[in-house]
Formats: sequence, structure tokens, C-alpha cells
Amino acid sequence: MKKILVVFAIFSLVWVGTSMAMKGGGHGDGGHKGDDAAAVDHSSGSMEDMDHGSTSMDGTFKHTEMAGDVHAEFQVMELADMNMKDPEGNTHHVMVTFTRDGRKLDDVVGKVKLVSPSGKEQLAGLKDFGSGIYAANFTIDEPGKWGVVSLFKDGEGQQSVKFWYPHMEM
Repeated sequence: MKKILVVFAIFSLVWVGTSMAMKGGGHGDGGHKGDDAAAVDHSSGSMEDMDHGSTSMDGTFKHTEMAGDVHAEFQVMELADMNMKDPEGNTHHVMVTFTRDGRKLDDVVGKVKLVSPSGKEQLAGLKDFGSGIYAANFTIDEPGKWGVVSLFKDGEGQQSVKFWYPHMEM
């Protein structure tokens, strides 16, 4: 129980800081790709340059990133494309696998936060689906860049991953 409270407390701190960074207040995260790179304030925690490792194919968005010694692979999919419905009315499925040294981690505890382009936030715990697969469902209902923040912990430590999910961007 104490470990869960510590993870939750640390996640809350990261959540507040990330929330402020994602709202940005004009600190380089306005989505203007033509901006001079030197004008972007990276000290604000902006995630403008963190969309590397992302691909979108056949309706599935994938993002891979190293977090410490953990390889995290995220997939964002529409539940309707998967012929699934969520009893709470959520529209999207965020699935993640964590590996270390080529082995899937099956002892992970974590949460995912989504921040909409308008600043609305959703938080969900990662549910363990077995075989090293974790997931959570969300409602993604406006076009634009959605901030995705994941904080997770296994027996060897705690890590976080942040990236942008471009929903219906033109």
C-alpha cells in the first residue's frame, strides 16, 4: 500500500508539472512547425521535439521510446476500429508494452494521462491484460495534438514517457 501511495504522490507531482508544460502559455508548443528552433524554450518542459519514434499506419498510432533501461511501446487505437465498445463511452484504447533487455515486464504499475488540445485532462490506471500488455481507455473527442503522459514503475524503478498523439490533424 505504501508503494502505491508513493507512486501516486510522485505521479501527481509529474502530472502538475507536465500539465503546466503542455498548456505551454506560448513556450514553443503551439504547433507551429515553421518556428525557428532557436526560439523554442526547451527549459519549459515542452514536448515539441518529443514526437520522434512515432508512426501512424492503418488507423493505429505507435510511439516507441526508451525510458531509462525500459523500452516502452505505445499504441493508440479507436475502439470502433477494433469492433469494441466501452461501457463508459470511451472512444480510444491506449495500449503499452514495456520490455527490458528484450523481456516483457509483467510487474508494472502505472497511469496514463491525456491532455486535450483545449487543456481538458483525463487520467486512468494501466490495466494489466497479461503477457506484458497494459492498457487504458479514454475519450478523444477533438482534433489536434493530444498530450500523452505515462508514469510507470516496476521492481527496478520508476520512469515516465511523454509524447504527442495527433488526432485527426490536417
